[in-house]
Amino acid sequence: MNPDNLPAIEHSSHRLLDVADFYRLAEVPPEIEWFANLENVCTRRAYKNALHHFMQFTGIARPEEFRQITRAHIIAFRDELRNRDLSGATIRHSLAALSSLFEYLCEQNAVTHNPVKGVKRPSVESYEGKSPALGDHQARALLDAPDGASLKGKRDRAIFAILLYHALRRDELCKLKVKDIKQERRGVLHMRVSGKGGKVRYLPIHPQVGGLLHDYLEAAGHREEYTGPLFRSLSNNRHKNAQKAITPDAVYKIVQAYSAKLGFRIGAHSLRATAATNALDHQADIAKVQEWLGHANISTTRIYDHRKTRPEDSPTFKVSY
Repeated sequence: MNPDNLPAIEHSSHRLLDVADFYRLAEVPPEIEWFANLENVCTRRAYKNALHHFMQFTGIARPEEFRQITRAHIIAFRDELRNRDLSGATIRHSLAALSSLFEYLCEQNAVTHNPVKGVKRPSVESYEGKSPALGDHQARALLDAPDGASLKGKRDRAIFAILLYHALRRDELCKLKVKDIKQERRGVLHMRVSGKGGKVRYLPIHPQVGGLLHDYLEAAGHREEYTGPLFRSLSNNRHKNAQKAITPDAVYKIVQAYSAKLGFRIGAHSLRATAATNALDHQADIAKVQEWLGHANISTTRIYDHRKTRPEDSPTFKVSY
């Protein structure tokens, strides 16, 4: 490298890092660097759990000990997970976390190869039916379940409406800011959704959702706080400076609580499945539904397409002599 191409070096007194911090950061093991570079909160949590279990199994005590791992260690770990009767998806996720780490170590020349490669993983399971879609009458009952006179009821109605009319993931709903529901595009009010992998999509807001959001924000009093969270934890909302966004876990519990009272206990993902199934049943284009859901692969969207299983659509009734 030509020294003349380097930027001018300022006097050391102007540096923002002191000498100790400079050398400390230069010595950060790539294993720690890899984890720090995971931006998605859900991914960080899942990978942290997977690595914790792997470190317990192998007895790893220091980050650099990952560089001594062989394929035999990975296979033994996979078999241990199988012996614990964990689902195929859980085992795949654990191996994916390890593979991601070793791919990074390969890039950093810390290891010569990825020991996870070539290790047979459980087959991909079909998730059809695992998050059952609600019937139309059940969806309407859930929308009407919260008390429309209270702030909590108005908030919960707006949450159910967004999940049922826009098919958001829990994490996507919790990340919504007030400004995200005020995005006008071609004269139509849209919702800005931050999806997986940092991908952003814009969804036109359903009129019923717009009305419920208006009622909620009027009652909550934060409709002008554009950069603040849209849906907030009421228990942590006593003081203006302590307003916190609702958590994905809280959304899950809200859906379970209301649905249990109605006689069908479901998780929040069932509302996403309901919206997708309903849209496809009413002849929405599957490619548009894929984009609407934020799916990277249309095969995932097809899980919600039950039209092929309807008796009236069978080739049996297309035969004519």
